[in-house]
Amino acid sequence: MREPIVSGMFYQADPVELRAEIERCFKNSEFGPGSLPDKTKKSNILGAIIPHAGYQFSGPCAAFAYKEIASLEKPDIFVILGTNHITGRGAYSLKDDFKTPLGIAKTDKEFISALNIQENIPIHAQEHSIEVQLPFLQYLFENITIAPIIVGVDDYKSIAEKIFNTAKTQNKRIFPIASSDFTHYGITYGYLPFTENRKENLYKLDKEAVSYIERLDSEAFLLFCREKQATICGQFAIATIIELCKLLGAEKAELLKYYTSGDITKDYNNAVGYASIVFR
Repeated sequence: MREPIVSGMFYQADPVELRAEIERCFKNSEFGPGSLPDKTKKSNILGAIIPHAGYQFSGPCAAFAYKEIASLEKPDIFVILGTNHITGRGAYSLKDDFKTPLGIAKTDKEFISALNIQENIPIHAQEHSIEVQLPFLQYLFENITIAPIIVGVDDYKSIAEKIFNTAKTQNKRIFPIASSDFTHYGITYGYLPFTENRKENLYKLDKEAVSYIERLDSEAFLLFCREKQATICGQFAIATIIELCKLLGAEKAELLKYYTSGDITKDYNNAVGYASIVFR
C-alpha cells in the first residue's frame, strides 16, 4: 500500500473536511469554475494537464479540468503521469494501491505489468504529484482504478505508445492525466530570467509554453523548455500526454484556466504558475 505523504499539508487529512475543501475549489468564483460539477453534461475530452500544488493554491485551477472529467463515463483506468521530482530522470510505475483520506485507489496490476515500465517503490513513496490528483478523482467517482507512472527525462514517445498499445490490446478505456505545475519563478526556485514586471513576464512565459501544448507539438514544447531553462516540473509528463492524446485521437488542447500563486498571495517575488488544460 502506498501511504499518503502530503495529507494534512497539501489537502485536508479528515475525509469530511477534504470533501468540503474540494467543493470550495469548485465553488471558488475568483480562481475556480464557480460551481460544482454537473454530471448530466457529457464531455468529449481525451486527457488533461492538472496542477499538483496545495489545494489552497492550485485546487481551484485543478477544479476546471475536474469539472470536465466529471462529465465523462468513468474510464477503466485513470493513467496518471506524475512528475519525477526525486531523480528527474527515468519513468517508473507502481503496482501498489494508493491510500488517501477518501479511500483506496486500486491499481490495474495487469495493465501495469504489460507496460513493462520499471517499478520503483522508493521513488513513488516520496513523490507527491500523483497522490495530489487522487482525492479529486475519488470525490467524482467511486472505486477508481489507476495506473501511476512517474515520468522524468526519458523516451516519452515510447512511453505514450506503450500506454496506448497496452490499452488497445487489453480493450481498456483509459483517461490520462499529466500532473504538472508550470513555471517556478524566484530566488526560492533558483530561476530569475527577469526581475521587472514579474507578473506580466511570468504570464507571458507560461502562455508561450501553453501555445505549444495547444498545437500538440511536444518537440517544440521541450525545445522551449530547454532554451528557456524552464522550471516547468512535469515537462516530460506533459510531452508524454501530448503524444498519448494524439494517439487517442486528440486534435487540439484547450487552456481552461491559468493563474499563479502570486495572484493569490500577491507576492510575485516567488511564484508558481498553474494551468488546467484539456485535450479534445
